[in-house]
Amino acid sequence: MKIIQTDKAPAAIGPYSQAICSGGLVFTSGQIPLVPETGSVAEGTIKEQTLQVIKNLAAVLEEAGSGLANVIKTTCFLADMNDFAAFNEVYAEYFSGKPARSTVAVKQLPRNVLVEIEAVAEL
Repeated sequence: MKIIQTDKAPAAIGPYSQAICSGGLVFTSGQIPLVPETGSVAEGTIKEQTLQVIKNLAAVLEEAGSGLANVIKTTCFLADMNDFAAFNEVYAEYFSGKPARSTVAVKQLPRNVLVEIEAVAEL
């Protein structure tokens, strides 16, 4: 088991790691739209926040020796299911391999963001 940590994605805001590599897979923690350089929430709509989340996720996967093309499963959390279509527009641009996915609406996300994504990817 190997813990993954990169400065190119936001530091964990709790007692967890950005990702763990085990058994040829990378398991990421949920990424929210924090800007790594400032630690602040990316301003904007669901599309802008989704883009920041994907950038953060890509940075963690890259540090692990993987990438978005190697993602086999995502779990996506939305603060408002009315954002589903706009979220999908951005998501589809970066996950063209169409990994398995679950998407759920939640009552609230950390820092009151609009979206969070976690992933499992092959190394």
